Amino acid sequence: MNLQAEYDNSAKVPEAAAIAAAWERDAAAFRAAHERAELGVAYGPSERQRIDVFHARAGDAPLAMFVHGGYWQRMHRHFFSHFATGLLAHGVSVAMPSYDLCPAVSMASIVDQLREAAALLARRSNCRMLVTGHSAGGHLAAMLLATDWASYGLPAGTVAAALPISGLFDLPPLLQTNVADPLGMDEAEARRLSPAFMPSPGLPIHAVVGGLEGVEYERQSRDIATAWGGTWESLPGFNHFTIAGELAKPESYLTRLAAGMARAIER
Repeated sequence: MNLQAEYDNSAKVPEAAAIAAAWERDAAAFRAAHERAELGVAYGPSERQRIDVFHARAGDAPLAMFVHGGYWQRMHRHFFSHFATGLLAHGVSVAMPSYDLCPAVSMASIVDQLREAAALLARRSNCRMLVTGHSAGGHLAAMLLATDWASYGLPAGTVAAALPISGLFDLPPLLQTNVADPLGMDEAEARRLSPAFMPSPGLPIHAVVGGLEGVEYERQSRDIATAWGGTWESLPGFNHFTIAGELAKPESYLTRLAAGMARAIER
């Protein structure tokens, strides 16, 4: 199997750059228009350790965190703000963190940063949360689900469910691609940071992948569902980028799925 071809999403989707540019434009317009937004909430010292929180309504609401992708080395929360549109229409507040990127920091440091972000949100909201994420963000969503929150002074199940989209859970195959160069991992570190090799947290996880993404992305979702006693599905007709964009649509299947998961764990 040609693993480079399997994991080179931009090569598989020639319009990827245009899609990302449209995301960035639409995200900026969304931030400017949303009246109940807290932008740039700090959870750490660096410029990228910030969270944008889009509140669904005054008072309490279910909470979902969306973690962006980019192979742990690209992108920013400001490309994805409008992805909150769908969940907000269902009464679910959405938090979107950025994080420092490889190679400036290690992947282990990124995981630690997202744990700090989730801990801050949990303390502020006093509620359990759904974590969803796209691509590398799907990996980080799974890592948050597997976190021992007692070490943060928080109750078990602080992150109570995960909905990874096109996620990456078995990292050693990436070492055979050019994705790995900025990550600086050897085989042992890749396994240590792979949710697929971790004990199941015993919490709900539903992995979603686009039907056009290829056999490796499908395997990644299938394998984490098997390893953790979760579920998975492939959505026909969607590639690595168009599947994530479904979160911006209030009546899409993916949005309704996410809203149902967020409501199911509310307090």
